[in-house]
Amino acid sequence: MSLRALIVDDSAVAREVLTIALRQDPQIEVVTAPNATIASDKIRHHRPDVVVLDIELPGVNGLAFLERMMAEDPIPTVVCSSLAQPGAITAVRALELGAIEVIEKPSFDSASTVLSGGRMLHQIVRDAAGARVRRATPSLATPLKRARAPLAGGPSWHGPVIVVGASTGGTEAIRMLLSALPQDAPPTVIVQHMPAAFTSAFASRMNTFTAMEVREARDGDALRQGLALIAPGGLQIEIAHRVSTDIVRVFDGDPVSGHRPSVDVLFRSAAKTLGRRAVGALLTGMGADGAEGLLRMRAQGAHTIAQNERTCVVFGMPKEAIARGGAVEVLPLEQIGATALHAAKRVDLASSRTASGAR
Repeated sequence: MSLRALIVDDSAVAREVLTIALRQDPQIEVVTAPNATIASDKIRHHRPDVVVLDIELPGVNGLAFLERMMAEDPIPTVVCSSLAQPGAITAVRALELGAIEVIEKPSFDSASTVLSGGRMLHQIVRDAAGARVRRATPSLATPLKRARAPLAGGPSWHGPVIVVGASTGGTEAIRMLLSALPQDAPPTVIVQHMPAAFTSAFASRMNTFTAMEVREARDGDALRQGLALIAPGGLQIEIAHRVSTDIVRVFDGDPVSGHRPSVDVLFRSAAKTLGRRAVGALLTGMGADGAEGLLRMRAQGAHTIAQNERTCVVFGMPKEAIARGGAVEVLPLEQIGATALHAAKRVDLASSRTASGAR
């Protein structure tokens, strides 16, 4: 299937390298623009299927351009961002505004450097063309400021744990899920497919949207009530048991299901370590990562949820999980946080009854 991509970048070298990378697929027609003003004109006259956008543009910057486009006439957009921390924060903001994916700004010595999760740029653009984009709403720009009182946490955790996996479109899905969880929610462990340069900034941004504490996971972190951990990009994460508490292991493993971090790695460990104590949610995303892991969780008695097609940006990962029989429930995004919390409370209640019966 032929498609048209618009590259918006003020660097002539960047436009040339990105054009070469996209033309590895002969069915992609490439149009370029050096700034937002010319890009808007190209959109009117050439209507691209995908925009590849630099966020550091002269005049109207990339974020302002993206926000306006997503509010007025949304087009699937892939953002190129620098590795610097300010660039990472801006890239996360771009995802909130509706960008389909962010890729690290390539070094321009070779078009082969344009990679994300093992995919070449032309593959990323073709995947983005199939995404469902919606008009941005003002609520995306406003963090939920909530005062947090310290929780009286214990030295160990052996209750329910919520595990979440997402990919394309997942940043907004995760924001909505976390916003539905209270300060004393069960520990939550999240895999979002994202370059390593961006996950710390993503975790910091998510921390402003929830009553829970949200941060990037570290190897050996103990799970506790009110804590949500985001898997670091470029590393695997799993749940393990140490003495009398559940922890996360963060390690440099091989890609699984094409990804590092992989949802399957997290979900398999939840099935093995937690069994019925796990609650799993598989959200929007391209491919099949997490589908096999969600099925394993269900087989071990966990409550499992897949996001429905209507609310997914890309109905790939949840669709595959549903097809394999891994989902106990298929729900719209706006219901998943509350449902996961309710399922976790049932786990707590069942554990209390079991403990009482054992006395």
